[in-house]
Amino acid sequence: MISINSVTVSFGGYNLFENISFLINPKDRIGLAGKNGAGKSTLLKLLAGEQNPTKGEISCPKGVRIGYLPQDMIHQHGRTVFEETETAFQEIQQLEKRLEEINHQLETRTDYESDGYMKLIEEQTEIYTRLDIIGAGNKNEEIEKILRGLGFERKDFERQTSEFSGGWRMRIELAKLLLQKPDILLLDEPTNHLDIEAIFWLEEFMETFPGSVILISHDKTFLDTVTGRTIEIVNGKIYDYKTNYSKYLILRKERIEQQENAAKNQQKIINQTEVLIDKYRAKASKASFAQSLIKKLDRMEKVEVDDLDSSVIRFRFPQPAHSGKIVLTVENAGKAYGPKRIFDEARFIITKGEKIGFVGRNGEGKSTMMKMIARKTDFEGTVQLGHSVLLGYFEQDQEEKLDTKKTVFETIDELAVGEVRKQVRGILGSFLFGGEDIDKKVQVLSGGERGRLALCKLLLEPYNLLLLDEPTNHLDIKSKEVLKSALMDYEGTVIMVSHDRDFMKGICNRLFEFRDGKVREHLCDIEEFMQLRKVERLNELDLDKKKKVEVVNPEVKVKKQESSTNDFEKKQLQNKLKKVEETIEKLETEIKNADLQLSDASRYESLMNDKDFFSNYNQLKRRLEIELKSWEEVSNSLAKF
Repeated sequence: MISINSVTVSFGGYNLFENISFLINPKDRIGLAGKNGAGKSTLLKLLAGEQNPTKGEISCPKGVRIGYLPQDMIHQHGRTVFEETETAFQEIQQLEKRLEEINHQLETRTDYESDGYMKLIEEQTEIYTRLDIIGAGNKNEEIEKILRGLGFERKDFERQTSEFSGGWRMRIELAKLLLQKPDILLLDEPTNHLDIEAIFWLEEFMETFPGSVILISHDKTFLDTVTGRTIEIVNGKIYDYKTNYSKYLILRKERIEQQENAAKNQQKIINQTEVLIDKYRAKASKASFAQSLIKKLDRMEKVEVDDLDSSVIRFRFPQPAHSGKIVLTVENAGKAYGPKRIFDEARFIITKGEKIGFVGRNGEGKSTMMKMIARKTDFEGTVQLGHSVLLGYFEQDQEEKLDTKKTVFETIDELAVGEVRKQVRGILGSFLFGGEDIDKKVQVLSGGERGRLALCKLLLEPYNLLLLDEPTNHLDIKSKEVLKSALMDYEGTVIMVSHDRDFMKGICNRLFEFRDGKVREHLCDIEEFMQLRKVERLNELDLDKKKKVEVVNPEVKVKKQESSTNDFEKKQLQNKLKKVEETIEKLETEIKNADLQLSDASRYESLMNDKDFFSNYNQLKRRLEIELKSWEEVSNSLAKF
């Protein structure tokens, strides 16, 4: 479909690409790989026609439509969400406008037998035929389907685009692009502003998208799901792999090993040849032979080993300070901004060492709950930290709150106390701030560098509770893996908000879903949760659709969906019941031990003066009451199956 022939792109004497060639075929699903600055975004701009190559050519058949979503773009204002999305149908709008003009002329003209009148009728017929082909009749339905898939509610359709954040306006641009149904879709980090459900919907949309897709993403799961071909850009060259991202990593490792072995073997030959040259160079009878060996070396094409970006953040969280067994208690908690209620009646308990994930659509209250826990906003109900809990909070926009006038070193040094002050340079080095980088002002750092610096600040205190709100936003795939490994080894408690499924997998085995003003607990990992949401969404769509006559027996379909949903719900309840029973058993044991201490006359007087003892004792009893009530509710729900 598109041919890239011997393309070279130069900037100031430096070749970003050098003589690269490849083909983009119909229905290709290509992921671009390579370190930051390798030229991935530049390649998309070349394909979109927004930039021209220094040499070579990009051939595209006439009539092929290309849709391009850059990372940053200028958004238009003055329209509602629906009106702005509707601009994707420019051809339909132009045809409908022309149709109005023709209908007006046909109503006002009386020269029914003239050639001009007959031509208007012919043009009218052609327009109706074209509108039918491009689906003008389903335009509004298509707009609603795409907007709702990307997370917009129907009530949002009539709101002005200026009321939404940059991330939501980017979703509108993506919606317009998908509605245009181009032959080739170029997407630069399309998941950056999407929540898990919108990403999952986009993956499903891509399954039925008839055109080719070329994308850049730091979301490993998204890449693996959508793409089946990976083009790596390294050192101005490209390597084309007919596989997804995960398998490409394995094949790339094998390629590097082959290059290294070939380079070693070649160096052996070079060394042996140089020994022969030195041996025979001084002998007149062998001088010509020595010269031939020299020429042979000059003609030899040097085997190159691709210089991969091996720099990656390296760190471990410090040993957390000791805390009580109950890290966080939330009872009947809620939050409202004026008349808008975000959620209410949230109830849960988090214990020491747990790794918890907050999931759900954007705007449902995940970040709000994090702020409530960190006492950054007021709230209703109870949100109580446990005994000796030391909280570290990484906010979603943490990097924007850094003092831009300070240097990298000053940002960390001012917070470091005691022995940590001696380790500041080492800590910064583990986050890729070495040499002169530590003297850079924060204002000149990239988004990724600011994100790393903000993350680095968490290492300065032995926190035993980490609140992480989208910690991977500006990290590349390798850095995400290092952070994930550090969190898995971390002995403290973690509560995180993330839309990166691969990052959450293996860390969080207990999730809280924020949805429709409620907070629901799921005793499962992110993969099982997504399967559950897929089944629930199918049921929602089935209820939302207008009733239509189906060829298949609808009763069979409904029974299958109900069965799948029931199985998931039953498993969730069984897991929850087991966890509640284990908690009740632990609490009863702790209360029993406390009662034994109280019955010991020799210790009674000292315990009476211990405020912490009675505070913990009463808290244990309150928790036992809550857990017993929870056990009763779960048991009753389970009995219905």
